Amino acid sequence: MNLSNKCTFIALAAILLLNIAASQLNAQNAGSQSNTGSKFPAGSKGSDPNDPRAKLKAGLFDAGEIALGMRHVKLLKKPEVFDMGVDPNSPKVAAALKALGVPDASMVPPEMRMGFAGLAFSNSDIAFQGNRLFLGNFYGINIYDIADPSNTSLITSLICPGGQGDVSVHKNLLFMSVEMPNGRLDCGEQGFPPTVGPQGQPAPPAANKDRFRGVRIFDISDISKPKQVAAVQTCRGSHTHTLVKDPKDSKNVYIYVSGTSFVRPSEELAGCSGGPPDKDPNTALFRIEVIKVPLDTPEKAAVVAEPRIFGDSETGKINVLTDGGSHENMGRPVETNQCHDITVYSEIGLAAGACAGNGILLDIREPANPKRVDAVNDPNYAYWHSASFSNDGKTVVFTDEWGGGMGPRCRENDPNVWGANALFRLNGQKLEFAAYYKMPAAQTEAENCVAHNGSLIPVPGRDIKVQAWYQGGISIMDFTDPAKPIEIGYFDRGPIDANVLVMGGSWSAYWYNGFIYSSEIARGLDIFELTPSKFLTQNEIDAAKSVRFAEFNVQSQERIEWPRTLTIAKAYVDQLERSGALTSGRIVEIRTAIQNAVSSNLDDRSAKKLKSLGSSLQKAKPAKNTADTQRVRALADILRDPIL
Repeated sequence: MNLSNKCTFIALAAILLLNIAASQLNAQNAGSQSNTGSKFPAGSKGSDPNDPRAKLKAGLFDAGEIALGMRHVKLLKKPEVFDMGVDPNSPKVAAALKALGVPDASMVPPEMRMGFAGLAFSNSDIAFQGNRLFLGNFYGINIYDIADPSNTSLITSLICPGGQGDVSVHKNLLFMSVEMPNGRLDCGEQGFPPTVGPQGQPAPPAANKDRFRGVRIFDISDISKPKQVAAVQTCRGSHTHTLVKDPKDSKNVYIYVSGTSFVRPSEELAGCSGGPPDKDPNTALFRIEVIKVPLDTPEKAAVVAEPRIFGDSETGKINVLTDGGSHENMGRPVETNQCHDITVYSEIGLAAGACAGNGILLDIREPANPKRVDAVNDPNYAYWHSASFSNDGKTVVFTDEWGGGMGPRCRENDPNVWGANALFRLNGQKLEFAAYYKMPAAQTEAENCVAHNGSLIPVPGRDIKVQAWYQGGISIMDFTDPAKPIEIGYFDRGPIDANVLVMGGSWSAYWYNGFIYSSEIARGLDIFELTPSKFLTQNEIDAAKSVRFAEFNVQSQERIEWPRTLTIAKAYVDQLERSGALTSGRIVEIRTAIQNAVSSNLDDRSAKKLKSLGSSLQKAKPAKNTADTQRVRALADILRDPIL
């Protein structure tokens, strides 16, 4: 969530909070007035009001639901201490606002309370390790046992406010991002009193040595009692972070810190300053931080580099990137001084940074010294938010969080190239635009909706991404052809409230070891399972389920490898039948041979038949498209030397 752009000083006095709230509502209203008919960018269109998701019944736990190609397995409601409810006059709402720096809830109009108070208890990102799921929250972390997804249970809750609570995990260490000014070194819940300037006007938070903004590190050797062993302070806090492994170094990991909020005073953290680069060469803007974490002594974790990835190494200028004049800034170019999220793919030595005004490509072969090798901007993009690579590393999907996640951006009159995904092919180390993709169903004024976090679904032979869209629900996108991405599945609920926009929906939707897990901002943790459809067969689902991870941090992407089993072969056969790349006769022959091999436990006769078919396929002419050619070759390789 681009919280910093919409409510950077949310922990200040109530007057400032009201100003922010008013600005947000004005921005939403302006958007609804201007994004009509002739205002649409060339070639774009609005969301579909006739989609069955468009008018679902509202409600918190009784909203209308609809799905295609997936089954809702379970919703685990938030633990009580993390649940604010929906009554704007409740004591929990007042407590939430107080924690954010508003001493009296009555100072905030009731229609605005839920939207902002909800930030204090919003679920955020997810990480996985073994049979455990770590669900971040602005108020702390909840850890779940997912050994049996249909019977998922809470292991423990870690109370530690500060937002956003983004998480990653490695071995016995758990990492947590902290950005907001109510975070304390000791994880205390009391926050800090609001600061009031002259004539009662709000002022930036006063320096306080007990405040924490940066990356916390917990030892989770005892999973029921996480213990904070380090807290690395940074000047802008940590909006998100990325765990980076160096293939050449097993003793350390690195953390890329994306700070998007205001710069804290130097009186609170020495060396922090937020001046313009032409007057302040040491400004905390226009950089990321790199934390080095010794795995055996994590308490020694420290910032070891502050790369100027927005600059020009030849001229020394640190602020050379701009958004190119986005629609949100009325065509006026704005400098890029932050990254929102960075996804690393260490095996190929690259990272994709979603950096406010730009999508950037980084060389990370030296993890402590990332270097920008390319950057793109787009007037249709308001805020470059997150990124994902295809498994082969040849396509990058960037998301646009237009409206900061707090506004309705999937209405019938919202262009489908705004708040969307942008897909780029990688030509060497150059990003080349291929297409946009946006969740197609129209949503209401009461539903915050825009592109957000997702991950690959490991179906061999295809590039498929499951993705969160806040109250737009979950959409599954096939981008095997990055120029023609299509939706192949979805899940959606109606708005939390039919008349008032209450923060909710899916923050992150990730595939992990056979299931899809969604961090539902207001409700809890959703669990889903794929079901066969015309877009995805049971064989393809079974093939995806054969891929297992021991540890999964989505922003630390690892190459997916499939076993050489006949289960994988069946998936390729289904794909080649769907595309028409093999004749119906050949499809029947291969399927019969596979079935005979399975029935006979791969005896000599059946193995010989499979090898013969594999050799024949190996000699076949290339298919009409690259994807089918690769599928035929992969199928041939398995048939020539399969394992059961």
